[in-house]
Amino acid sequence: MWFLWALLAAISAALVVVLTKAGLKNVDSSLAFAIQSILILTITWSVVMYQGNFAALKEIDKQAWIYLLSAGLLTTLSTLFSYKALSMGPASYVVTIERTSLVIAILLSVIFLKEKITWQLIVGAGVMVAGAVLIALSDRPE
Repeated sequence: MWFLWALLAAISAALVVVLTKAGLKNVDSSLAFAIQSILILTITWSVVMYQGNFAALKEIDKQAWIYLLSAGLLTTLSTLFSYKALSMGPASYVVTIERTSLVIAILLSVIFLKEKITWQLIVGAGVMVAGAVLIALSDRPE
């Protein structure tokens, strides 16, 4: 079941890139993200309330709060950086470089979360980096 959710996330993320790039035509990138954040906040808290998980807030321990708030800060920065890049460059190139975060996430997962490294992970990460480099170094439209 996790695969289905991951696939839906990938499709949604791809649509976000294209729609955001189209929406940034005459809009400041930070303002665009602020507008989208209102919707993000509304939908996610609605889901929490619908699922009846609001009371679980008080059960979250201090360490989890630190991790979650840090991730929230980094999500905000990542999105602001991504939107700025999208406002300046072609979406297909920006997203290629931005998605090298997958390789970084794999490395950090192995180092900090002690996840098992396999030859498939190594080869897959290598292919991702090679693809990103190939696209980044190709002739790009301005």
